[in-house]
Amino acid sequence: MIDWGWVADHLPAIAGRTLQHVEIAVIALVVGFALSFGLAIAAVRVRRIYPLIAGIAGVLFTIPSLALFSAFVPVIGLNLLTVEIPLVLYTLVIYIRNIVAGFDSVPVDVLESADGMGYTRNGRLLRVEIPLAVPLIVAGVRLASVSTIGLVTISGILGQAFGGLGFFIFERPNFATEILVGAVGSIVLAIGVDVALGRVQRRLTPWSRLQVELEMATGPAAARKVPAS
Repeated sequence: MIDWGWVADHLPAIAGRTLQHVEIAVIALVVGFALSFGLAIAAVRVRRIYPLIAGIAGVLFTIPSLALFSAFVPVIGLNLLTVEIPLVLYTLVIYIRNIVAGFDSVPVDVLESADGMGYTRNGRLLRVEIPLAVPLIVAGVRLASVSTIGLVTISGILGQAFGGLGFFIFERPNFATEILVGAVGSIVLAIGVDVALGRVQRRLTPWSRLQVELEMATGPAAARKVPAS
């Protein structure tokens, strides 16, 4: 079922496609996060626009990926933007919902205390709200990362210049070895990124782990008495 000789002969190509896969995903994730963070801040500060922002992002997410990738080809041609624009659009709904949920999770009394201490609006955002929203924000990054890595695979339909590991899936549909290399490689990459981001999340929020450990040891009531930071 697997031609190990082909795999051995194509290790440099596999490594190159893996790197391309990561690069395409990282660009989409970074640009998507920047756009989503700005939109989420606007939605938190002006609540009446949140349903509109979330609704548009949700509609974009429901568009089939094959159709969206193909639709950009006659509009902007076959280039990196043809891949990146759809990938960025698909990240918005995940990022925006998690970032807004993160800010909503900040206790009101904490915000009132920050105001009482003289924080400006931007100062409170940077010093209080963002640090406390980190767990849900990172959870959104993890989900968007796994989703984007999978969507990069589908972009292999655009041809040899794109698709990362997905190129191996679409190049020769009748060659099982090549298909498995692309599919398994994408799965391993997604799992690896998710595990790595999970560790980053635990390092950024050590108080969350402490609270869970205390709850397991003494019960939920005692754990709730531990301050969040």
